[in-house]
Amino acid sequence: MTTTADDVGQAVEIREATRTDLLSIFRIERQSFPQPWPYQAFEFFVGEPGFLVAETDDIVGYVVADAVANHGRPIGHIKDFAVSPAHRGEGIGSLLLERALFVLATHGVRSVKLEVRDSNAGAQALYKRFGFAPHHRVPGYYEDGEDALIFLKTDE
Repeated sequence: MTTTADDVGQAVEIREATRTDLLSIFRIERQSFPQPWPYQAFEFFVGEPGFLVAETDDIVGYVVADAVANHGRPIGHIKDFAVSPAHRGEGIGSLLLERALFVLATHGVRSVKLEVRDSNAGAQALYKRFGFAPHHRVPGYYEDGEDALIFLKTDE
């Protein structure tokens, strides 16, 4: 399935990630996070329906989402999510998040969680626009000691 966004000024395709995308994904990961996932972590998710990339003339963003059983019902987890610094503010993150939530919903997920740095106000604002709300804080979650906020979206 392809998503095209005229509002970002260029055609953007949202599709499942493939092994050939991993170097581009890993490059964005390293540009985006002080504690990047290792390359091998992305290999584990290739083939998962919630591992998506945004592509223009190159890979410009990605999201890793999956569902796990939680007290007999699936709960979605946005595990990793980033847009290339050169393409932030173009609506690509919204396209990726929208598609990831759609994919999770098609797998019976009605609740989705994610972790976000306490200092990442931009990401928190995006998540709130999609119906996520802060649920609780995890002190010292990140390696540098920063707290994580656990956001939850429930469509029940």
